[in-house]
Amino acid sequence: MTTKKCGFFWGPIAVLLALAAAGSVHAQANIKVGVVNVGRLLEQAPQTQRAMQALEAEFAPRQRDLVAQQTELQEKQETFRRDASVMGEAERMSLEREIRDGTRDLQRADAEFREDYNIRRNEELGELQRSLLTEVQSFAREEGYDLVVADVLYYSSGVDITADVLASMQASAGRRNGGGE
Repeated sequence: MTTKKCGFFWGPIAVLLALAAAGSVHAQANIKVGVVNVGRLLEQAPQTQRAMQALEAEFAPRQRDLVAQQTELQEKQETFRRDASVMGEAERMSLEREIRDGTRDLQRADAEFREDYNIRRNEELGELQRSLLTEVQSFAREEGYDLVVADVLYYSSGVDITADVLASMQASAGRRNGGGE
């Protein structure tokens, strides 16, 4: 565990030392550095919207089933509230059991739905992060960047290339969509 803390501490220092060394060795050379806001890229990339829409479509039938199950249970509860006083003992106990079993089944189905949805969402986010990394690397190579970093504490707007990367990703997504999908 101390290795991770040590690596976390020395990682940014190593980058700064490398930049300082590169700057002192090549005082005349210009180093092109960019910073990317990964959260903003994930939030605004067209690939993200497309993946989330596909995920919603995948889980919509199960969501509709849960809503129908909940509506049916609410109707039974309303019937029980309204008619319990005029029902026979066996009929009332049967309806109570149906409501109890229905509540348990709905809770179980809802928990399974949420778990399955979260697993799939995490899979999609992992795929998006890999895709995003590839897109940023391609953009950096094409634009001649020497270093692109993310998740830094402070940076000036002059080195923020997030909007440019987003524009590149949107153009790339447009070419793929227009080119045969």
